Amino acid sequence: MAQSPPGLDGLAWLIVVDMQNVFARPQSQWCTPGFDAILDNTRSLVEAFRERVVFTRFVAPEDPEGAWRNYYRAWPFALVPASSPIYDLVETLPHHGHRVVSRSTFGKWDDRPGSLREVTSGARTLVLSGVSTDCCVLSTALAAADAGVEVRVVADACAGLSPTDHRRALDAMSLYAPLVTLTSTADVLDQLNGSGRKG
Repeated sequence: MAQSPPGLDGLAWLIVVDMQNVFARPQSQWCTPGFDAILDNTRSLVEAFRERVVFTRFVAPEDPEGAWRNYYRAWPFALVPASSPIYDLVETLPHHGHRVVSRSTFGKWDDRPGSLREVTSGARTLVLSGVSTDCCVLSTALAAADAGVEVRVVADACAGLSPTDHRRALDAMSLYAPLVTLTSTADVLDQLNGSGRKG
């Protein structure tokens, strides 16, 4: 059940997490079931937030370190340059003209140059959609919340590796309320319209 946090204002940013070919294509070893099912909701959110949208990409490091070495031994197909088409954002979403943050970590929130913190101008509220709920969305939400950012996770605009994993990740994030709250596409759009920001 989606929670009901306070209304959004015109300073909130939408973060679209890792909507990339590698997670969309059925033949990919990292295909996320439910990816296509969240495209319409994600598209509606992108259109509503207008210029306050950032897309993120997961990319492989040039030289994996530490435990990541074992990770890429398990997934050697993914150890390719960041410019590889598998890491491109899907063309079925209107990402052109929006900021893109690429990271070789599951969580996309950090303090490095070109970070989400920097490109969102220190936003106090982030709205998250994307894949996968139980990995990169979860990791990004918790890191941003730890930094004192209010995070809204749009449950019906996220997809996990399975319906069960999706639900378990949402349940875990809901434990962090009020730092992290769950919401729906309809609620976000209603709140944006109510604040005078038409899509």
